[in-house]
Amino acid sequence: MLNPDSFAAEPDVDVPVGLPVSLDDVYRARELIARYLVPTPTISHPVLGDMLGCTPHVKLENTHSIGSFKIRGGLFLLSNMSAADRLRGLVTATRGNHGQSIARAAQVHGVTCKIYVPHGNNPDKNAAMRALGAEVVEQGHDFDAAWAAAEEFSAETGARAVHPAREPDLIAGVATAAMEMLEQVPEGLDAIFVPVGGGSIAAGTALVVKSLSPQTRVYGVQAENAPAMHHAWTTGEKRPFAVTGTIADGLAVRVPVDYTLSFMEPLLDGMLLVTEDEIQDAIRAYATTIHHLAEGAAATCLAAAMKMRHELEGQNVGLMLTGGNIDTKTLIHVLGGQRPEHPQRAMSMFPIQELSYGY
Repeated sequence: MLNPDSFAAEPDVDVPVGLPVSLDDVYRARELIARYLVPTPTISHPVLGDMLGCTPHVKLENTHSIGSFKIRGGLFLLSNMSAADRLRGLVTATRGNHGQSIARAAQVHGVTCKIYVPHGNNPDKNAAMRALGAEVVEQGHDFDAAWAAAEEFSAETGARAVHPAREPDLIAGVATAAMEMLEQVPEGLDAIFVPVGGGSIAAGTALVVKSLSPQTRVYGVQAENAPAMHHAWTTGEKRPFAVTGTIADGLAVRVPVDYTLSFMEPLLDGMLLVTEDEIQDAIRAYATTIHHLAEGAAATCLAAAMKMRHELEGQNVGLMLTGGNIDTKTLIHVLGGQRPEHPQRAMSMFPIQELSYGY
């Protein structure tokens, strides 16, 4: 059952003046990262369309070399970074895709990089970051604890800390995916769905779409088991939530991010929550229709479109397939129709009032 309070009455949203990133920034990012990346395809498929009752247009960000849209932001950030900041070296925290992006961009520019991940992080993503030259350290029980460790390392050493969602160049970089998508569907899109973790792709997509195609509705999607940003957007109450384990590990953010909410609050037309079963159904649907792997976070968009199929009937619908970095064990469980095992996050045992607010 969809919550009507999660949706704006009309999709005629004006882009506020004074946001930290402008459309000009996105155009500049697009020109710069074109030195390193080619546009990813946007495809449709009749069987997927029959399943949804609409015409889906899937943006294949899983086809990047690191398997994720995040590479766009990392390359723009490092290319735009001062020589002095590069010499300091970089430190960040991640569940995997942001870390791969920063590791790859640091490799391109010859910059040292240290990345903190929570214990039990996706082992395939950890291995990929190490292969790209980053030092990977497991610390803490979730992303927010890993980020605290990264901040501490930055304070001690002077390394340039890179937050996955509070960097204007990261948002401008990842927003180029939405710009490409609008051009690749010249007949226009009635709606676009984007996943929401820290909120960079949702912020960037909303900025681009509402600037260039204001009639297109933009919906953010979160996992029901990690609802901090959804709660903040729908109620205005910005408080942390215990993350109880989700296949959408890229969305497992405990504390809402004010920076990206400053884009999302005025520009999104709605926010939806999807269950673990709905996410797994979407992973299987992508695999059996368009024959592409979607990690849990990326599959939330299709899961949400399935949930809204009656509202979307006959429309052109954009789905951001943001990444394909699903670990092998989880993929086998999902394709076999089994529920994957997810470690219960230690934070779910803590009283909410004891958690720190904000970043």
